[in-house]
Amino acid sequence: MIITKTPFRMSFFGGGTDMPEFFREHGGAVISTTFDKYCNVNVRHLPRFFNYTDEVVYSKIERVTDVNDILHPAIREAMKFLDMHEIRLTYEADLPARSGLGTSSSFAVGMLSAFYSLKGKYADKKKLANDAIYLERTLCNEAGGWQDQIAASYGGFNRINFSSAGFTVDPIIISPERKQQFNRNLMLFFTQFTHFSAEVQNANKSTDNTAQKLEMLGLVDEAQSILTDKTKNLDDIGRLLDTTWRLKRQTGNKVSTDSIDMLYERGIKAGALGGKLLGAGGGGFLLFYVEQDRQEKVRMALQDLMYVPFEFENSGTRVIYYAPESYEPKENLEERGTT
Repeated sequence: MIITKTPFRMSFFGGGTDMPEFFREHGGAVISTTFDKYCNVNVRHLPRFFNYTDEVVYSKIERVTDVNDILHPAIREAMKFLDMHEIRLTYEADLPARSGLGTSSSFAVGMLSAFYSLKGKYADKKKLANDAIYLERTLCNEAGGWQDQIAASYGGFNRINFSSAGFTVDPIIISPERKQQFNRNLMLFFTQFTHFSAEVQNANKSTDNTAQKLEMLGLVDEAQSILTDKTKNLDDIGRLLDTTWRLKRQTGNKVSTDSIDMLYERGIKAGALGGKLLGAGGGGFLLFYVEQDRQEKVRMALQDLMYVPFEFENSGTRVIYYAPESYEPKENLEERGTT
């Protein structure tokens, strides 16, 4: 049995510039972090006592005799990709799916890590990121960028750079005290609206948003300078978040809604310096930057939303339980005349 634990991520700056059709021409960069909300993937070989050969449990339970009959596209394609057979897979998470926190990519990374471990193979963070990108963007043909898979694999507070040559991950060099202060000044609220990221991305494809993305890309350097320079006012990050959110709203008509705009403005009027909707848009979690003495007022202004405290984390995906199994494919046993 293998159990993996993979964090979710929140992206602060550069979102959208991780799309390959953009960064292969213009370059791209995002600043993001993983935090202490996770998904667990439990994988083992299914005992041969049942009238089905594979069982997968997420929000549904699927039991099949042919991998091709699995409805969940990422599970189906990952099993075919890594030639997995007779599998029982169980998924659970601290936060809801389709909420703008890269949940599907965290699941993909954790699942691939579990599959490799079950086969007795080691996959490093770069391989897991690349394989998860291939799984979601090519095998499942889902629209979207690359940052979620990379963040889930590597973990930590990073600048991720994108180019025609691929990607690099550079930790943001910031003092522990300043990093903690940044964390304390962030407030996360669940809007109770969910969305499919790929659907939002597809809906916005017809919009020419290159100019806005170039501006958003330019803000990455400015944000990194504020974060890492102790002489600069950290509160300027809040104002910069407001700038990047207002630019992002111009990148497509599915990024925000009237209800989300109303919630955002309510938070700003209550004292938040800035914020953004996490993920591709359309719903999920609202993140605000709020000075300590104004946080209670913001919480009261958004009391109809669920407030979610969190702490940054640095580990990325990891195997938290490893108990290898002896497994021989059923066809090998049948060839020898054993069961």
